[in-house]
Amino acid sequence: MLAAFMICGSLLTSCSKDDEQKAQPSDGVEAQLQKMTLREKVEQLFFVRPESLDPSLEWETTSDLRAHQLQEVTINMLNTNDQYPIGGVILYAWNIKDEKQLSRFITQIRELNGNPLLCIDEEGGLVSRIANNPNFDVKKYESMAAIGATLNPANAYECGNTIGTYLKRYGFDIDFAPVADVNTNPENVVIGSRAFSDKSAVAAPMVTNYLQGLKDAGVMGCIKHFPGHGDTKADTHFGYAQSTKTWEEMMDCEMVTFRAGIQWGCQLIMTAHIAVPKVTGSDIPSTMSSVILQDKLRGELGYKNIIITDGMEMGAITQQYSSGEAAVGSIKAGVDIVLGPRDLVEAFDAVIAAVKNGTISEERINQSVRRILKLKKQFS
Repeated sequence: MLAAFMICGSLLTSCSKDDEQKAQPSDGVEAQLQKMTLREKVEQLFFVRPESLDPSLEWETTSDLRAHQLQEVTINMLNTNDQYPIGGVILYAWNIKDEKQLSRFITQIRELNGNPLLCIDEEGGLVSRIANNPNFDVKKYESMAAIGATLNPANAYECGNTIGTYLKRYGFDIDFAPVADVNTNPENVVIGSRAFSDKSAVAAPMVTNYLQGLKDAGVMGCIKHFPGHGDTKADTHFGYAQSTKTWEEMMDCEMVTFRAGIQWGCQLIMTAHIAVPKVTGSDIPSTMSSVILQDKLRGELGYKNIIITDGMEMGAITQQYSSGEAAVGSIKAGVDIVLGPRDLVEAFDAVIAAVKNGTISEERINQSVRRILKLKKQFS
């Protein structure tokens, strides 16, 4: 069976497109959209960490989040969710103790307002919230770089399928993986072995086969971090980072993997908070740039599905923007889902206000909600 997935060629592409066409929902999505209030639409745009639903929790760093050990839905979370429903929840390592706790927590999250999808970063290797937890007996992988070094895309399929199988069993819908970055900068401190290769021709078939492995297990993948975090030196978790490449240079490298993922039929692409001044003419993070998201990703590359931000609580965003400014700015730029705003209430209220004062049109909100409702149909 694995042999069928060894090449990133016409077989994977055609099968994926056929499946995508079959998965297209009926006009029920449009009918559902027409019945929704503005608040019901905006709620779908936010995918948050559990801590975002409990304003009483104070935190500045991930160390604070680990200390809280939030591993169940609390009364405070329910109260916030009554007023601020959300479209999805992402769990991190400190939200997960063992199988029994995870099962209970996911059941509670499923009952929240907003019909939230369950998401996780389970790439394999360094970033594996479950596999790196000693209380879970699942297969562990050294790194995606080690898989890429085999030059055999069947190994990427096996990795994605294995990870997808246990994520599906535990109750997750979306895996924010694989990394589609090409790790071309030896000084890169954040991507490194998370990428399959420093060569796009090697990375591209690994990315599509990993996606297929997840899909065959019943879990949706998400390629990241557009337009490519592999040529940077700094870490956007902590502050400003940039790539000095031109778009032509990116087309010959970073875009090879992203175009492969788009051709395959990926449903989600995650943005990077990096600046690409030789493309945009400014230091604006790509997450906030309509040049990157609308002109390049949607226009030039023809991507039609969901654009989701990287975590909006990361330093590259919070050092420049408030939660409200970041949410409004990213949606204006073309984002469909705002992931992990530092302050959910502020971000949510800012988007509502932006629609009411004309900064964002309701039709712009509708465009994103249509995509999200179509996505959720695939899990119903």
